[in-house]
Amino acid sequence: MNKAELIEKLAKDAAITKTQANATLDSFVEAVTKTLKKGDKVTLVGFGTFSVTKRAARNGRNPQTGAVIKIKAKKVARFKAGKELSSKI
Repeated sequence: MNKAELIEKLAKDAAITKTQANATLDSFVEAVTKTLKKGDKVTLVGFGTFSVTKRAARNGRNPQTGAVIKIKAKKVARFKAGKELSSKI
């Protein structure tokens, strides 16, 4: 499912326009992004938790040449499915 399909589903289920559904989805994504940027977690009970973890610097290999390259440390977004979501999949 892509964003357009999700917006269509939200609009149909909530009996709102696609424009309103798009604004709602954009607002949700923005709120999650800002919260993660601050280093906090977003927990949706029954669905899951969005969080930020730190990935350590490490050595990798260039697949074409086999040369060793250094991969910098960085922060990555993480999603852990909740118990209810996991049981439904």
